[in-house]
Amino acid sequence: MIIGRLRQRWRRWIDRRIPRSDDQQFTQKNIFILPSGAGVVFGILLVVMLLTGINYQNSLIYLLTFILGALFVAAMHQTHSNLSGLHLALVEAGEGFPGEPIAFRLRATAKQAAFAIRLAPEQHDAHTIHVDAGAISEVELATTGLRRGPVQMADIRVDTRFPFGLLTAWSWMRPQGQGVVYPKPVMPPYEPGGDAGGETSRRDNQTTDMVDANIRPWRQGDLSQRVLWKRYARTGEMVIAEWEGEHRDPQWLDYDQFPGADRELRLSYLAALVESRSHDRQPFGLVLPGQTIEPDSGPLHRQRCLRALGRFGFDTAPEGASAA
Repeated sequence: MIIGRLRQRWRRWIDRRIPRSDDQQFTQKNIFILPSGAGVVFGILLVVMLLTGINYQNSLIYLLTFILGALFVAAMHQTHSNLSGLHLALVEAGEGFPGEPIAFRLRATAKQAAFAIRLAPEQHDAHTIHVDAGAISEVELATTGLRRGPVQMADIRVDTRFPFGLLTAWSWMRPQGQGVVYPKPVMPPYEPGGDAGGETSRRDNQTTDMVDANIRPWRQGDLSQRVLWKRYARTGEMVIAEWEGEHRDPQWLDYDQFPGADRELRLSYLAALVESRSHDRQPFGLVLPGQTIEPDSGPLHRQRCLRALGRFGFDTAPEGASAA
């Protein structure tokens, strides 16, 4: 009970002293320093040496004790200054599926060279970096998202024991930016009819008579199979042939296509269909309650749709979406 209260008070004090921010500058106001385990042993040794010198009135023991004591004080200043002036900024918050590592990319700069800086997120592996004066160093720290939705990086302990390991100077970076965990892809039991007529009827409407075809320039999202490659090899012009009656509504992935399924299962179905369409390079659009993402294709479109699925129910206006 007492320990829990002390932890709560400590956490509230840290919240006031080091508020959440994606941009952290380490100064005297937010750096703490204490002797390490080796430093405690070193200090005890100095006390023993001093008492021995007093007892025997030995000038050489006095001299050695004072030299080592001065070394300890110099190490204190050096360890503190090694962390002071370091600047950390969150560059990119990661995204991924449940159970996958969600990478958060940090950028480190320093006014003077910073050596052996250790970045240790809570309950995750630590990384050690060296930052040259005026240079930029980047590091990726990973966390694991277990369920769909926004995910936040745990508090990152930033510490150093340079140069002698006798003292530990530390602080925290508490990122505010959030990554996204996508829904777990689950293939639906049936293929929704998002395209009137489908690909089969589309091919049936085609004719090999190029006289009836409409020729237009290639646009982003057009399938490579439909490019007139012979004409491209002859003229260098990339065009698409469209036959009369071929135009159909674009492929739409709609939240309402799966009546009876709960929200999370619908989102998992849609995530699986987004992956499938993206793998086949098929243009598609996404319709969610209150949100519409226009048809497109490519990696950025895939990421935009998966991000909308991951944030659905958490954000009022996800990035890349327009009101329906």
